[in-house]
Parts: sequence; structure tokens; C-alpha cells
Amino acid sequence: MAKNETKIEKQKEEKEKEELDDGKIKEFGQTTLINEKRKSKIHLLSIIGEIEGHECLPQHNKTTKYEHVLPQLAAIEDSSDIDGLLILINTVGGDVEAGLAIAEMIASLSKPTVSLVLGGSHSIGVPLAVSAKYSFIVPTATMIIHPVRMNGTVIGVSQTYDYFEKIQDRILNFVSSHSKIDKEKLRGLMHNTGQLAKDVGSILIGSETVDNGIVDEVGGIRDALGKLYQMAGRGDDECCTP
Repeated sequence: MAKNETKIEKQKEEKEKEELDDGKIKEFGQTTLINEKRKSKIHLLSIIGEIEGHECLPQHNKTTKYEHVLPQLAAIEDSSDIDGLLILINTVGGDVEAGLAIAEMIASLSKPTVSLVLGGSHSIGVPLAVSAKYSFIVPTATMIIHPVRMNGTVIGVSQTYDYFEKIQDRILNFVSSHSKIDKEKLRGLMHNTGQLAKDVGSILIGSETVDNGIVDEVGGIRDALGKLYQMAGRGDDECCTP
């Protein structure tokens, strides 16, 4: 009788865990990847759509909310169960302050972190892609690098231009310090006038981001997970040890 009760209780706990994991994927685009063979737990974070800042975007927009992501990153750092963080990125960009806040949090984690750009990592998505300790991009994914834009009322004085320059410098400094690209080379890509028909900037596809020193390597999910296992000390040698 006791064994049956224990079995029922265990099944109930497993069902509740599955429902919780499904809810996390649906609500936040996050889950924990558990590999029994490697004895590892990798947290999966999706950064998709538009990075939402202090104002809520319309309900029909796909968004990543920084108030969801920041506490989760703090929990990952504090957890003794999580071995590493995998970040999947497909974003059009968004709020600069929110994007940089997430990027700084990822960069300051002590745990192994790997990013994988799928589809695109545009605008403020560039700092997010390089914030991980190692970055991948699939061959067809893109990065659009352009100057900072501002919504709302803009006062036409020199102080406004100086303010824009300071914001751009923050982005340039972050990207150049977390990748292999030189700051001035990145600034040149940002102010390029020969690629985008209705904008200033550059569009880089797959291996071009690696050639320019922004992303570390072209690869997919297998490569990203393999690198993360290696960084976490859960590579093939470790997982196959009897």
C-alpha cells in the first residue's frame, strides 16, 4: 500500500514539474535542459521579437520583457543546480537601456554561457549576442548594425547630438570589449551608407559576422550545446566515464 502511495505521489510530482516547464516555455520562452548521461542541467533562455523597455508594447507584438529575464538570470547565478546558460536569439532589437541591462547581466554571470543567433540579432541584439562567453550564428542569420534611433520628442540642440553619441559609445564599448572587433571598425559598419536603402548601417550574414570579429563561430544548436558542455566540464570524455 505504501509503495503504491509513493508511486502515485512521484507521478503527481512529475506531472506538476512537466506542467511547470510547459508554462515556463509558453510564458517566458525558458526551460531547463536536463541531460542524464552528462549529469548536467542547462538553462535555456530565448530572446525573441522586440526587447521591451519601460513601456508595454502592443499585445500582438512578440516581445522579450527585461523584468522577466533579469530575475531569472540572477536565479541562474545563485543556483547550484544549473551548469550553464544557452541563449537563443532572434530579435529585431528594441529598447537600448533594457537590452544593455540584459547584456550586462549575461556578461557578468560566472557560469558558462553560449549564445546562438537564429534568424537575426539586429540593433541592440548585437550586444546581446556577444554578451555570452562564446557565440555562434547559423549560416543564414543576419545582424544589422546601425546608429541609435530615438522615438518621441527630440529637441534640436547640440546637447541632443551629444546624448546620442554617449548612447552609441556605450554600445560600441560593450560590443568591442566582448568580441574581437575593433571599436572604430564597428563604428564604420554602424555609419555605412552603401548597404541599407532607407537607413545608415550594415547588414552582415552568417560568416560575415565571424570575419568581422563580432561572433566567434558559425554553427547550430549541436555546436552550441557541445561548446557549453565542454565549458561546463561535461564534454564527451566526462559523460562517457564509467
